[in-house]
Amino acid sequence: MKNTIGILDFGFAGNLHSISKALKKANAQTIIVSSPEELERVDRLILPGVGAFATTMKVLEKKGIHQKLQSFDRPILGICLGMQLFANKGYEQGVSAGLGLIDAEVGLLQSDGVLPNVGFKKLNIVQDCELMRGVEEESFYFMHSYEMSGGSFVTAFSKTNDYKFVASVKEKNIYGVQFHPEKSRLAGIKVLENFVNI
Repeated sequence: MKNTIGILDFGFAGNLHSISKALKKANAQTIIVSSPEELERVDRLILPGVGAFATTMKVLEKKGIHQKLQSFDRPILGICLGMQLFANKGYEQGVSAGLGLIDAEVGLLQSDGVLPNVGFKKLNIVQDCELMRGVEEESFYFMHSYEMSGGSFVTAFSKTNDYKFVASVKEKNIYGVQFHPEKSRLAGIKVLENFVNI
């Protein structure tokens, strides 16, 4: 299939259905990917955003997918936890190695507010990125207790209780959003359309 979007199945329900439904609205063909061999069938890949860092990394290693992801050369989008997995290291459920695709770490959100951080929030776009074009004034749905450390790869920040955190990233063919586009109404569909068209 041409221009097929793979949605990686971590082995638990997560938000596969809602992402697939949102991608259909963005005029994309999708397949669920659960093995290293299936990665070869897709033109783009999405890492969904439900689960915990250490547990999910163990699943990827057990399935033999994690090394394939490290050499994946097509556009790849991480959503929430999916974005966090790109980091070198995570501190959820203890300390564990991530995919090492972005030079960052993932730790507990340092906001003074209640965790998880939940709700629609605006973005402060700090670097041009094709993923975020056309949504500069929109709000997106966040639900997370952990955050990625910043660096030159950050394309947008957001805020909770006046605390600034990383909201989106880009590094070569790697894109990540801390928010959930599949739960962010038309703005989220636009982000997914942008990914389909990269």
